[in-house]
Amino acid sequence: MAPREPLPSATAAGPDLFDRVFGNGDITVIRHGVRARLVEAGFDGDRLEAFVLAINEIITNVVLHAGGRGRVVVSVSGQSVWCTITDSGPGIPADHQRPPEVPDAFDVGGRGIWLAYRLCDEVTMATGPIGTTIGLRMVRAGAHTTSDLVKGVSSTG
Repeated sequence: MAPREPLPSATAAGPDLFDRVFGNGDITVIRHGVRARLVEAGFDGDRLEAFVLAINEIITNVVLHAGGRGRVVVSVSGQSVWCTITDSGPGIPADHQRPPEVPDAFDVGGRGIWLAYRLCDEVTMATGPIGTTIGLRMVRAGAHTTSDLVKGVSSTG
């Protein structure tokens, strides 16, 4: 087994808190590494845990459905934390490219993207035959964005 590259430090990573290529054996390492970097950046509570869970679900999807390898980049911009997960798989089928309905209780699978939509403040998707990029955004607890205030939506949690 090849040695794993060390986790980047928040200072060495520049604007990115976390940037790493991952594969099947890295899901737990990625989850713990992302969480640690976000805590260092001042994120905490339920929103932190929800964001880490959403990231975990999407990287698991990459491993299971998109060729087994991908890249995860986490960065902070203002009051938001962003995560971009990229793979070079065959793309997401059209029927899975919209916000999904609640999966049936006995369905096997189908909860990763659904959970991401439920847990994150924003989910974006760019997909095609050469790969997919999923973007996840979470606003820091207690922060409001301009669009939230215009829409009258509270992003606290």
